[in-house]
This record gives sequence, structure tokens and C-alpha cells, in this order.
Amino acid sequence: MSIDWLTEAERAEPELTALRHAFHRCPEIGNREFLTAARIEDYLRGCGIETKRLLGTAVVGRLRGAVSGPVAALRADMDALPVQEATGAAFASEVEGMMHACGHDVHITAALGAAKLLAGHRHELPGSVVFLFQPDEEGGGGARRMIDEGVLEGVDAVFGCHVSPDLPLGHVGIKFGKFYAASDLFDLTLTGKSAHGAEREKGVDALAAAAELVGELLSLPERTPEARSVVSIGTLAAGTARNIVAETAELSGILRTLGPENRIRMRSRIEETVRSLAARTGVRAELRLRESYPGIVNDESMTRLAGDAAEALLGPGRVHVLSEPTMATEDFGCFLQERPGSFTHIGAGCTQPLHSSAFLPDDRAAVIAAALHARLVSDFLSRG
Repeated sequence: MSIDWLTEAERAEPELTALRHAFHRCPEIGNREFLTAARIEDYLRGCGIETKRLLGTAVVGRLRGAVSGPVAALRADMDALPVQEATGAAFASEVEGMMHACGHDVHITAALGAAKLLAGHRHELPGSVVFLFQPDEEGGGGARRMIDEGVLEGVDAVFGCHVSPDLPLGHVGIKFGKFYAASDLFDLTLTGKSAHGAEREKGVDALAAAAELVGELLSLPERTPEARSVVSIGTLAAGTARNIVAETAELSGILRTLGPENRIRMRSRIEETVRSLAARTGVRAELRLRESYPGIVNDESMTRLAGDAAEALLGPGRVHVLSEPTMATEDFGCFLQERPGSFTHIGAGCTQPLHSSAFLPDDRAAVIAAALHARLVSDFLSRG
């Protein structure tokens, strides 16, 4: 298909910018994206795309091309974060303590923009497109629940993107193979024996044991490219008074790893470290370690297709093959466990970090991403 997707997206820029601002003003937390979902449904239907609602707030749209053929899926996450916005933007969040601090407003707008562009050429499409608007990426993960509802039935490949402050506006990052880390959540309760602070020897100090354990857990990851991992301890609560030996301590954290073998090994190392600490200090340790996101591993051929589409769209020098994976997590990896596909990074046009109260991607990032989505999907369908 010989279509200038970028020019068409730029023509739709005022409409897409208004959409992005509307989403940004009304952020909603995971699994409560009701206004967001309704706005998405209205827009898709206005493009002549059939929709259905799943899981309360998930929206699935289907665009049927001129003839039967391959089916591509395009995913956008919808949820916001409990962050008080400090961007000063004219379209800043109107919800106290909530904002799109991870750019999901841009992701939604880009997917809707692609839907508009592709719908305008539906009679030229040699296949179909499924649009997946996913709730709860920032929380428990909506991807797996959508898959369990059957959204990938008949789908041949799945694509998605994330805005990145590490790339300039108008630039795209692709990564072959391992891209995002897998994550495991852990909660730990240490139980000792309380005693008067003046007679510490009569108790078993759970707080002291916890402090020792934090240092040991944080030092577990190896600093080698082939075995990269990160342990984060986010909470530690212990004790009741300054002059009482703490009887209990509770910790919570996340293990992030690259590669399945490394994930198994690091889980084992955490378990062994906790057992050793308990034996040495006398506390009773209860560790709850559970799998979370699986990590993103991009398909090589789909990633090559994404890179070619981006270069054809944006020109030479604007597509970057990323050499290093990120230790961030993203549940798009659940889709890639089921179907081949690729996840790309889109230049955000701002340098503030993700999840920052000042993170505010440029409006044009959504326009560029919409054009890239449309080009990539059409290229995939044209392969037959």
C-alpha cells in the first residue's frame, strides 16, 4: 500500500491533540477507566469500527479490511497513576492526586489515530486489525486477563509502543530480543520476640534482622550484562515504640530479571538468603514470592518490520537499534508470550522521567506514533 501515513496523521493533528488533552485532563486508575473507555468506544464507532467491552473497562475494536487475510492487533494501555501533576500544562489533570505520568494518554491517542487512518483505507486493507485498549497496566496487569477473555483468537501478530524521554521527538527505538525485565513481587514477614530495650538480649529483634536482610537482598544482583537483575525494597514497617525490641517486621519489594534462567536463579537466591538470615538471627521468616509480568522479548522478524516501517516513515537516522534492555517492566510481554510481535519506543519530546509529576510528552508524539502504527500494521497485512 503506497500511502503517506505521516502526512495523513499530520492532517489529523488538531483532532488528535484535542483527544490527547481530553484523556490527559481526566486520568483514571487501573480498572476504573470508565470515562476513558466510553470515549474510546465513541471514537472507534465514529470511525465505523465495531467495539465490545470486556472486564468492565477493556475495549476491543475490530476493523475489517476489503478481503480476508492476516489479522494484526494493536495494543494501548489506558490507566493513570496516583501522582499529583506538576506540569503547569493548560490541559493538566483535573483529578486531584491523579495524572497520566507514564504517557498512556499518548498511547491511547496514537492507537485511536491509527484506527482513524486505517479505517480511511479499509477498502485497501488485505486483512483485519484488532485494537486492544487495556486497563490496569500499572497495577495487577490487565493484559493476561484480556488474553484469558480470548482477545487474541485469530490474531497473527501484536504490536505496541511506549513513549520514551530518552529519545528525541520524531525518533523511534527498536530492540531485538530481550527488551523489558520480568518481575516477581515479594512480601516478607519476620517474627521475633519483644523485650525491653534495656534488655535486648532477652528478645529476638525483628527490626535488626530486617535491616540486615535489606542490605543482603540489595547486594544479590550481579553486575553482568548476561545476568542483569535488580532487587528493590519499597516498604519496611517494624516496631511499636522506641524502647521495645520489635517483635515483627514486614518488607515488600520487587525482583526484576532478564531471561528465564536468571529469573529462576534469582528467586532461589532470595529464598536461600531469607532462610540463612532466619537461621542466623532466630527470627521466623515467612516469604511470599509470586510471579508478576513475564518480560518483553521481541520477535526478530516483527522487530525488523517495525524498524523498516519507522525508517520509511521518518527517514534515515531516526531509527535507533537499542543495545541495552531496560529493567522496567510492562505486561505487553503477556501478549508476546502468545503471538509474535514487537514493542517499540517513541520519542516523547520531553526529558522528565517516566512516573514523574512533571512528565509531559509533546502532543506530536501521538501523531507520529499513530502514523507509525498505521504504517506497521499495513506493512504486516500486505505481507500476506
